[in-house]
Formats: sequence, C-alpha cells, structure tokens
Amino acid sequence: MEITSLPSPAGAATSPLLAPSIPQPVVEPTPAELERLLGRSLCRQLGVYELPPGFCLSVVVPVFNELNTVAQVVEKIRGCGVPTEIILVDDGSTDGTRDLLAGWRGAPDLQIIFHERNRGKGAALRTGFQAATGDVVIVQDADLEYDPAEFRRLIQPIVAGEADVVFGSRFSGHAARVLYFRHRLGNWLLTFLSNLTTNLNLTDMETCYKAFRGDLIRALAPKLRENRFGIEPELTARTARIPGVRIFELPVSYRGRTYAEGKKINWRDGVSALRCIWRYRKG
Repeated sequence: MEITSLPSPAGAATSPLLAPSIPQPVVEPTPAELERLLGRSLCRQLGVYELPPGFCLSVVVPVFNELNTVAQVVEKIRGCGVPTEIILVDDGSTDGTRDLLAGWRGAPDLQIIFHERNRGKGAALRTGFQAATGDVVIVQDADLEYDPAEFRRLIQPIVAGEADVVFGSRFSGHAARVLYFRHRLGNWLLTFLSNLTTNLNLTDMETCYKAFRGDLIRALAPKLRENRFGIEPELTARTARIPGVRIFELPVSYRGRTYAEGKKINWRDGVSALRCIWRYRKG
C-alpha cells in the first residue's frame, strides 16, 4: 500500500525538527566581561586578560628532523589565541623537513631560516632570538612535547609588567606523561646544582618553555655561546645575573617522547650541562 503524505494546513507551523537550521553568529565574551563573571583570581589562573594593542609574541622554534610533527606544531601555535610571529630555524635537517619548510616561505606569520649544517639547539635559538621582533619571545620545541595553548597564561606576568622572564615548569603539578625515572632524577640534579650557582629556586631549569621580554633576550642573544643543549643552563645563568631581573615560574603540562618516538637528548648532554653550570656560574 502506498502512503502519501498530506500537505500541512495553511498557516500551520513547520516542525522544528524539519526546519533548516540558521547559523547564529558566535559572540565571544571579552576578557573584561569574563573577569566580571568569573572573578579576577580565576581569570588570572586561566590566563584571561587583555593584550596591549599591537602586541606580538615571537615564537622561536628550533627544528631538526621533525618532518612528522612540525606542521602540527605550527598549527597549534597559530591557534594559541595570541598574535604571533613564528620563527622556524631549521638546523640542517636531512629527513625532508627543509623541503617542507621551503614550501612555506612567503607566509606572512612565518620567518624561515636555514642552517647549512647541524649546529645544535643552542645555535638555532641564538639565530632565532636575533631575528625576533616581538614584545615577548618564547621558545617552542618542534616535537609536540609542550602545548602552545599555554602561551597566553605563561606570558601573562610579562605582559602585566610583573616579570622579565618566565620559566614553565614540568614538575609543579600539571599533567605530565610518565616516562623515564633517570631523566627525572637527572633534571632534579641539574636544577639543584644550577640553583646553587644562581641562587634561584627553580624547579625545572632544563624546561623548553622560557619566555623573555623581547628587548632583554635580543640584548642577551649575542652573548650566548653554547651550541647544543648546554644552552639551557647558560640561558638560566646569564639571565639570573642581569641586575634587577624578575623571574617567574609557572606550571606547564608535558607529554614527553620516548627515544623510539624521536627524543634526541642523551647522557652526554647531561654531562655537558654540568660543565655549563660550572662554566657560567658567574653569568
């Protein structure tokens, strides 16, 4: 038996289940409105605040053989909610990363710089710091271990005029992937020895997430000497010796990689870090 649908009576309302949906514009609340709703204390914890007009965050990304992750990192940086200048410094990659980055040249938010040979993370950071033009400069590794969604909260003390440098600590209570005990012990030891020489009370000297006032790091960059992972204790020591410098530390999440997933640091870099802690004990 054939069933024929009957027309709706004239003037009858169309079922809301059948009516075509009309997209409604999404109006996001301003930071000031959120502060009135949530309170200043909670907004501060969440990194909700107004950025100054024309503000720019320079993100320096040292890259070495990160073909599988660098595009995702750039995408995450672009979605961090802060106007950014992304400085990608390829440090002699041989896995196709250079060709990928070369194809991105011309993008308005990217600076792409190539080292002709592998010189190390420290050399790549030095190059990136000197090219940065932003009000604040932060380091981002290209391996997805750190999340750019935390940028806004991390740079807040600098934007508010309360800090000159901010370290993001992996060991201060935020979520972290559970991996190598010996690495954690080594990080603790290196941070402890660094604190002894700098008289700071950091919990994570070796963290990737270090944010600086732009003028401060541009003045410091030409003095940096370490080419590999020794750049972390050198940066910490030289920063700590700047007269009147204000250093903050905030917790960050961390999703570390295994060596099978591409982790590059090894015990030799730990020995080098010990050497650098002693070498730069006076800044």
